[in-house]
Amino acid sequence: MGFVSVIAAATAAFAFGAAYYMALSKPWMAAAGIEVGEDGRPVNGGSPTPYIVSFICIVLVAGMMRHTFALSGINTLAKGLQSGLGVGLFFITPWIFINTGYSNRPWKLAVIDGGYATAAAGIIGLVLTLF
Repeated sequence: MGFVSVIAAATAAFAFGAAYYMALSKPWMAAAGIEVGEDGRPVNGGSPTPYIVSFICIVLVAGMMRHTFALSGINTLAKGLQSGLGVGLFFITPWIFINTGYSNRPWKLAVIDGGYATAAAGIIGLVLTLF
């Protein structure tokens, strides 16, 4: 049952990310310095590789969160959501800000990506405690 919960949590976080980044695509692409064509879409944006890699990475995060939750006795929806939001806000987002700062990229990019990391980790925590 653990594998199913990890895949379900990763899928929910990935789906949320699709909606989140579609809603914020223009400011995110501008902040990330993504070159866009006349149609407003990224140049060289046809490769599925970033999507595959990101899903694999989300599965890894969900798997480790499940392991940590099991060891910590996090087994209710409220605890799962709170813990997931904590992971996103206090573990993942600071790392995003560190990378953004050292790469001299716009802080708006860190805010957008950190917002996704926090919300997605919260979703993962919530879904993991459903099973």
